[in-house]
Amino acid sequence: MANEEKKDFNAMMNDNKDMPKFQTITDEKSIDKYGGDKMYFAPPIDYDKVMRLVPFGKLITVGTIREYFARQSGADFTEPITAGIFVSIVAWASFQREHDKTPYWRTLKANGELNAKYPGSVEAQKKMLEKEGHIIIKKGRKNFRYYVKDYESVLYTL
Repeated sequence: MANEEKKDFNAMMNDNKDMPKFQTITDEKSIDKYGGDKMYFAPPIDYDKVMRLVPFGKLITVGTIREYFARQSGADFTEPITAGIFVSIVAWASFQREHDKTPYWRTLKANGELNAKYPGSVEAQKKMLEKEGHIIIKKGRKNFRYYVKDYESVLYTL
């Protein structure tokens, strides 16, 4: 995201954007990929509520949150693009607050990858996760990516 210091992420997080809502998709490739045609959109505040549940030392992935929302709503899947955006909004909203922080650094991308779109990028997330006892590994030759080692063993279950 650009110009983060000029945006009010807490206002963005609390704007439900006419959500929750459902959409029926018709694209066959997407239906095959996601296992159905009933797509769910959760409001940003719902991501915050779930991300707050993850205790010290535990982790969750955006995919797990999406699966939880789909299950709870009776949808086939939760829309992935807005999910990624809303998780970033929650992170920045927490960063902008002095109190009542959401432990956003415990929410990982697929395969345990750290999120470069969080405040301070992967370096800040790496520090927070290491404080909680996680080991971070770097992969790649030029475009490095960072992952939590054995993240599956400490996943939080919804």
